Amino acid sequence: HLRQHSGERPYRCPTCPKAFKNSSSLRRHHHTHTGERPHTCDTCGKGFAQATNLRQHLRVHTGERPYTCTTCGKSFTHSSNLHLHRRTH
Repeated sequence: HLRQHSGERPYRCPTCPKAFKNSSSLRRHHHTHTGERPHTCDTCGKGFAQATNLRQHLRVHTGERPYTCTTCGKSFTHSSNLHLHRRTH
């Protein structure tokens, strides 16, 4: 817990210069180098390196659009798409 506040990053990636506060973050990052995609969509079979990316992808199948523009009401599956859209107003 203290590393969250100290900024210490003792877990270093052996492949690139990145360092992490905990071992689980390093393991998650390591998938970017190995190409491993352990999180698979049950609907279409697409694989993802991180569970978060799979959760976001599932919105393609469910139709969930949790990010809504307060100006025009248009909704988006990803917050980054909403941020880009806001520039149009």
